[in-house]
Parts: sequence; structure tokens; C-alpha cells
Amino acid sequence: MRISMEQAKKALAGSHTFSQLSLSLMMFRLKRMYEQNPTGATLTKCTEEINAFLDKYSKIMTADYSILSRL
Repeated sequence: MRISMEQAKKALAGSHTFSQLSLSLMMFRLKRMYEQNPTGATLTKCTEEINAFLDKYSKIMTADYSILSRL
């Protein structure tokens, strides 16, 4: 389960609803961080954090991953 930087950028720009509260909270925090500093380095950091989260919780993230992978 991995998303690209382009998918992360779309996820951070949009307002998506996720089934896992923990993912929603993380995305809210990352969205705020990216809005304050919209650079490539910030986007890379956000993408890495999203992918690490998806890797760690892959067993419960299948529904939310399908949302992210369609972006």
C-alpha cells in the first residue's frame, strides 16, 4: 500500500472522508502543515508519513487506501 506524491497532493488539497478516525486526524494535520508551507520538501514529508501510516496499519486501511489510490 503506497501512494505517489501526486496522489498525496490531491489528498491534501481535497476534503475526503475516511472510515478510520486516526487517518482523518493525520490528514487534517498534514493538510494544515502543507497549507502553511507548500513546498516540495513538505509534500515529500507528508507523502512519506502517509505511506508509513498505511504500511503500519495495512490490515485496517483497505477501504481508505482504495479512496487514496483513486486520486
